Amino acid sequence: MEAAREAVQHRGLEPVLRALNLCRATFYRHKAAEERPPENAGAAVSAPARRPSPRRLSPAEREGVLGALYSERFVDATPTQVYATLLDEGTYLASVRTMYRLLKGDGADAPRTRQRRHGHYAAPELLATRPNQLWSWDITRLKGPRPWTYFYLYVILDVFSRYVVGFMVACQENQALAAELIEQTIEKQGIEPGQLTIHADRGSPMRSKSVALLLSDMGVEKTHSRPHVSNDNPYSEAQFKTLKYRPDFPDRFGCIEQAREVCGRLIDWYNNEHRHGGIALCTPADLHYGRADETIRRRQACLDAAYAAHPERFFNRAPRHPSLPEAAWINPPARLASPLQPTRDQKEECAHRKEETGPLASSRGRPHALALAER
Repeated sequence: MEAAREAVQHRGLEPVLRALNLCRATFYRHKAAEERPPENAGAAVSAPARRPSPRRLSPAEREGVLGALYSERFVDATPTQVYATLLDEGTYLASVRTMYRLLKGDGADAPRTRQRRHGHYAAPELLATRPNQLWSWDITRLKGPRPWTYFYLYVILDVFSRYVVGFMVACQENQALAAELIEQTIEKQGIEPGQLTIHADRGSPMRSKSVALLLSDMGVEKTHSRPHVSNDNPYSEAQFKTLKYRPDFPDRFGCIEQAREVCGRLIDWYNNEHRHGGIALCTPADLHYGRADETIRRRQACLDAAYAAHPERFFNRAPRHPSLPEAAWINPPARLASPLQPTRDQKEECAHRKEETGPLASSRGRPHALALAER
């Protein structure tokens, strides 16, 4: 700081701060601290002793107030009741606020009723690296023909491929129906014991004994969302939104047959036609049944042909199709959920730019996360 102050007199403030990598606020703070006169300069004047407040209760009076509050007569009464009762008898000991303050200082202000203690629920951290490793399921309501009438859509979703492996439309939420759907879906997908984890929220059918016993018998592990946490089951919620935002999804269903026909058609579209942004614009069926790599290969060949025909229309390099995700997480750990964690495509793009323009120019104009990753 001494060298900075000397250099500022000859070269100016900004060049010196840049050369020494100093913050302007730091420079001025140190300068003000050195220019401040010492605390002991001049005649030292001792502060006058603080006199006790005339409103302060004496130790004997404090003991008298606490004794009255702890007495058998008032042991179950609040300070407000004690205060009013004593006033009716012509006695004033202290204000209501003082009584509360004395009880708090004595550690006697805790609630006397039994309070429910909510347990600590850890966030479920679930990983899927292939199909039929992690499923999530949920139930959503569909409006019926009249107000306050509903049908219920049960959907079981593969988290890695986003493929709907099983669904059902019923007239009610029922644990027996849920168990039957899960059992049929597990048998249809050929799930082996110890292979699958099923995640759900904390609805009544999800936590029912029928579903729990079924999963235990079939060797399937189950997990649940935390109470009152809306984003612990994101894949099922996103799939419901995709269906309900379709233009051909009706506002109300006239009967359960219509609900089953419409939902069946929309789920078939979702599985086989919907290009999902989370799985490299492939359909869930392509990824679930191993056809996604061939789809991406064909698309990349089309992009290469477009680049060969008109390279001037593409900035700096040939277009590349997004790659498939390596994993799908529910609540990834903090080190993986960091916004500074680059994806595989971003890493490859950084390496490609370094080869073309050099290490210094590669981060020019790049997102902040990529610039840090390059460094």
